[in-house]
Amino acid sequence: MPGLGTLINIIAIVTGSGLGLALGGRLPDRTRTVVTDALGLVVLLIAALNAAEVLSPELRAAVGGAAPTLIVLGSLLIGGIIGSLLRIEQRLERLGTLVRATLTRRMSAVATAPSQDSPAGPSASERFVEGFVSSSLVFLVGPLAILGALSDGLGNGIDQLALKAALDGFASIAFAAALGAGVLASALPVLVYQGAFTLLGVALGSVLPDAHIAALTATGGLLLVGVALRLLRIRDLPVADLLPALFVAPLLTALVAAF
Repeated sequence: MPGLGTLINIIAIVTGSGLGLALGGRLPDRTRTVVTDALGLVVLLIAALNAAEVLSPELRAAVGGAAPTLIVLGSLLIGGIIGSLLRIEQRLERLGTLVRATLTRRMSAVATAPSQDSPAGPSASERFVEGFVSSSLVFLVGPLAILGALSDGLGNGIDQLALKAALDGFASIAFAAALGAGVLASALPVLVYQGAFTLLGVALGSVLPDAHIAALTATGGLLLVGVALRLLRIRDLPVADLLPALFVAPLLTALVAAF
């Protein structure tokens, strides 16, 4: 069922936030590191399974025996060039900084306006906003939010979003412990954002042939390798700059198939 992955993601955020509010800051840093490493290894497994779609019979039948690998390579190269020229990773980071600063400033102004003599009011409001904005950015500004939602909508399963749910659930524990109840509210933008990409995946799945979807899935698998390398702290790859490759892959497949 399309949307199930996002629903699980939201439940994980809400549950993790509740645990974080109950636990406070009792979770050791070593435990967080070990869990993140374990999740990084699972990302590698999912990446391998998705990348194996390069061997899809439908894709080979459409473009020939050797072409699938070249399509994935070409998609990553062209997509990477487009993404780097557009500076997608850098723009996302700047957008996050801008959103955080803007919301915090506005909410602080609202909080201080009614009552200047209540020191607890502004502090509580700023803490809520910081928790909401910081956690929302972490949950949304990342390739898994897009890759997983598209995969869900395309009918390729919810394994990527299930993995993201585990990551977000664990992160929400830490965020809620440090920043409070604002982290709970971040479930709403996750619903809207990932829901939109899931609907896009449903639309693409209704018009794209199986060969095109296989090329997109295989390309996404290699992007997931980049996510795993970041989680494992091996290499901080600019995965967001490679996201245009997901849209290049079906186009290249159609072009090669036409000849």
